[in-house]
Amino acid sequence: MYAVVTIGAEQLLVQEGQEFLVQKLPAEDGAIIELDKVSLFASDSGSKVGAPFVEGAKVTATVVGQERGEHIIVFKKRRRQNSRRRNGHRQELTRVRIDAITG
Repeated sequence: MYAVVTIGAEQLLVQEGQEFLVQKLPAEDGAIIELDKVSLFASDSGSKVGAPFVEGAKVTATVVGQERGEHIIVFKKRRRQNSRRRNGHRQELTRVRIDAITG
């Protein structure tokens, strides 16, 4: 059984027991969240495609923890002007474990 679910601005193909890193969610560690924006739901008996979402389908997930992504460098330079700017960035992420898919 699997589903395509929208989390933030991303669509993910999820199965039970998988863990994903998604954009930061406003939830505490160990919190149970319900994702109801399911675009596709497939099981042994068949599949359902939503327009835009499948009615009655939901994915239950647990927040495992909050993390930060890898460090990237943002560098801007203006040629022939001795002008440079260097910044770093680390994206805030949330690790989510998929517990159940119902539909």
